[in-house]
Amino acid sequence: MVQGRRPRRPPLRRVLWGGAEVAVTLGVVLLLLVVHQLWWTNRQARAGAERKVHALEREWEGGGGGGGGDEGGRGAADASPGDDGAVPDDDPAVGDDTPSGSSTSSGSSRASGGRGGAAQPRWDQAYAILDVPRLGLRAPVAQGISKAKVLNRGYVGHYPGTAQPGRAGNFALAGHRNTHGEPFRYINRLRRGDTLTVRTEEATYTYVVDKKVAQTSAGDGGVIGAVPRSRVVPSAGYSEPGYYITLTTCTPEFTSKYRLVVWGKLSRMTPR
Repeated sequence: MVQGRRPRRPPLRRVLWGGAEVAVTLGVVLLLLVVHQLWWTNRQARAGAERKVHALEREWEGGGGGGGGDEGGRGAADASPGDDGAVPDDDPAVGDDTPSGSSTSSGSSRASGGRGGAAQPRWDQAYAILDVPRLGLRAPVAQGISKAKVLNRGYVGHYPGTAQPGRAGNFALAGHRNTHGEPFRYINRLRRGDTLTVRTEEATYTYVVDKKVAQTSAGDGGVIGAVPRSRVVPSAGYSEPGYYITLTTCTPEFTSKYRLVVWGKLSRMTPR
């Protein structure tokens, strides 16, 4: 008995079927990308940042010196031009949570931001720990704002050209709000009077939250100036020199259009 051939699908049906298969495949790929960005990068970065915090604490307790050497750190002579505080060229929505256009100079940093005469931290070196009790945050602070070697590792980045912790001027920091550990995701919840501590090998510096800027331009470099003051929101900021800390991140969430800024003032220093 001869079996008949299977009836062929009409051309339109074949096209629709093929389109559906492509759509499902693309949907799966996009889902995997979202999972990678929103879950896997956070998991990896948080775990790595926590290990670095513990490593710094062990080193300081053991008197190892070196200000918390980072296994991925490099000497200043080896720093690439892209790591000197300039805003990276790639899409800041997934990594650059930093205002551009800073007018502070690295020369002024070396003059007023040193750590009691100690050598400056190497580029990308984790050398301090930021504690924010209200947010349950403990994160390593590294020199520079390189995406690949600092921010994407779940670290908080110190803007080159700004003061070091506890020094006169502005200790300015950047961190991701979304993905890659997102240490600064909830800094919008900080209130006036909340405390922030920055621990180094030499001392613990306690800052008190004082002011916030809910939204400013990504290029508002005034917010990280030695006397921080927004160039976009004239009423926001300070008019006198002092001992400041600045936290910056992207806003709204999952975008990089604007920047959210939190300022604080140094209240005390406790030597180790």
